[in-house]
This record gives sequence, structure tokens and C-alpha cells, in this order.
Amino acid sequence: MKKTMSRMERKMGETAFRVANYSFLTFLMLLFVLPFLVVLSTSLVSEAELLRRSSFILVPQKLDFGAYHVLLSQGSILYNAYGITIARVVIGTALNLAFTSMMAYGLSRRQLPGRSAIMMFVFVTMVFNGGLVPNYLLMKYLHLTNTLWVLMLPGLISAWNMIVMRSFFSQLPENLEESATIDGASPIRILTRIVFPLSLPTFATIGLFYGVAHWNAWFDAVIYINDVNKYPVQVLMRKIVLTMTSQDLNAELMGALTAKPTPQSLKGAMIIVTTLPIICVYPFLQKHFVKGVLTGSIKG
Repeated sequence: MKKTMSRMERKMGETAFRVANYSFLTFLMLLFVLPFLVVLSTSLVSEAELLRRSSFILVPQKLDFGAYHVLLSQGSILYNAYGITIARVVIGTALNLAFTSMMAYGLSRRQLPGRSAIMMFVFVTMVFNGGLVPNYLLMKYLHLTNTLWVLMLPGLISAWNMIVMRSFFSQLPENLEESATIDGASPIRILTRIVFPLSLPTFATIGLFYGVAHWNAWFDAVIYINDVNKYPVQVLMRKIVLTMTSQDLNAELMGALTAKPTPQSLKGAMIIVTTLPIICVYPFLQKHFVKGVLTGSIKG
């Protein structure tokens, strides 16, 4: 009888915990999703409805795609900006992972001469930098301004990401590398054939950090790029929102719209247009991302 009561109490406790856990996670999900829904709804309302409803809008009474029409009517400039952003994310992330992993692997080897001094230099870069003007002069001296490379090469290796990857490499068994060395494998072969396959979750995690940073970056393009045809999509959208209010729309464009899009609708549409692609990519990396975070938490 006591055992039966104990089992029932344990089962009731587990049920209560699951209900409380699911309720709490559902509440957190709503906190994360609600702002996005508000922004989406704001981008789909007309000027009259926005003025009539003073509180935030969760469900628009009537859908108005005027703000999206304004943004997407930019034509080849917008698609070109998307192409530049995608190229930056793909090429930049690949270069980031390649150089970060090679430096992290080298610094994870205890037999590397001067490893402590190099790590000290890396740490100094996390605290101090040369400043905006010296960086601009350096990019100009290297003839990188107004090129795609200026968006990728200055931040080729993130000190923090390199340290995280180095910590993971340090946890790998040394016997694997010793066996490969005895079989005649070179350090590059060990890195590509042994270390890389064992580090896929870490690569997915660090790669997601680099990719999101490239996608959201806009300040470096504003500083180093003057040609509007070489703007990433973030800079182009920022320029549209700052300069294109409802009074600035040209007559030809306004003739095709039933109502003027408000600056709030334009900002909401810009956020959706620039955020939606990276949100669509994230589910494909979520499994590796969670596994990489879990591995890092276990191994420290």
C-alpha cells in the first residue's frame, strides 16, 4: 500500500512538474513571439488604422501591403543588396571558420612555442583597438574600401570565438592525433580528417554566430563603402527608412498605392524583410547549435 501511494505521489509530482514546465516555456515563447507579431502587424496596417488605434496592433483589421510595395519596388538595387549580403554571409562565414579553426587548433597544442605570448596578444585585442580613423586609413591604404572584402577581412577572426573553439579542441583526446601522426598524417590532414568531423557541433555554433553577425552588420558598410550599388541589404533598408517618409514618396509610386504607408509601417516592413531570411535558415542549424552549446557546457 505504501509503495502504491509512493508511486502515485511520484507520478503526480512528475505531472505537476511537466505542467509547470510547459506553462513556463509557453509563457517564454509568447514573450519572444509577441514582439515579432506586433512588428508584422504594424507593417500591414494603413495610415488611417494606425492613427485610429493608439495601442499596439496585434491583429490588423485590414491588410495593407503598401509598405512592402515601397520596399520591393526598389527593383534591382534591392536584389543586388540581397546578393551582396548573401555573398558576405556565405563567403565571410566560410573564411571566418577556416581561419578561426586553424588558429584555434594551433593554439590548442601544448607543444606550440610561444603559445602563452600569442594568447596574451589575442586577449589584448578583446580590450583595446586602434580606433575608427586608423582602421579606415588602413583599409584605404590596402585599397579595400568600396569592395566586398572590406566587409569580411577586418573581422576575419573573432578573439572570443577563437578562444571558445580552442577550448573545445583542447578537450579532444591526444591519443587520436598521436595515432594519426604515427601513421604519417600531417597536421593539416589531422585537422581536416579527424578534428573537423569531431567538431561539427562547435563549427555549427560558431558558424551561426558569424553568419548572424554578418547578416546584421551595417556600420562597417556605412564607413567603408560609398557606392550605393555595393550596399548590403541592412544599409539599404536603413537608408530607405531614414529618407523615405510618407511625404517623400514620389508621385509615380503613390499613384499605385491606395493609402500612404506610414514611417512605422515602413520600419516594420524593413524589419520583416531583413529578418525573415535568417529566421528561415535557423531551423536547419538548430540541432547542431543545441548540440554544440550542450557540448561546450559539459566540457567547459
